[in-house]
Amino acid sequence: MVHPLAVTDPLPVDATVVDSTVVDSSVVDESAIQQLLRRAGRVVARPALECLELLLDGSTPHAVRLTMLAAMTYLLVPTDLIPDFLPIVGFSDDVVALTALLGIFRSHVTEEIRQRAQRRLDRWLP
Repeated sequence: MVHPLAVTDPLPVDATVVDSTVVDSSVVDESAIQQLLRRAGRVVARPALECLELLLDGSTPHAVRLTMLAAMTYLLVPTDLIPDFLPIVGFSDDVVALTALLGIFRSHVTEEIRQRAQRRLDRWLP
């Protein structure tokens, strides 16, 4: 039996390849992010905005952006490789993703990125 999500047919030879780009802050739905951050408060909002600014920064390498997006997606998507309801081991996969995200963040965040995030935080959560 073939898994329902399995890709069984290769891409056709004439398949269109889509090139992706990182969006700038004018494309981000700021009102949705603002509402979420108000609920979370400034303590959670600051590192979240620093991550956002790092992703939006043009000097951030593409591999760093991709890894950060993958780690954040894994943390936010409700399905896990190891279900969270399993004692102790259930959160081990989340810890790995969070550790990767924090390591990359600390290696690439600059003071300028932190300042931009702080200005956005002050604007959104006065």
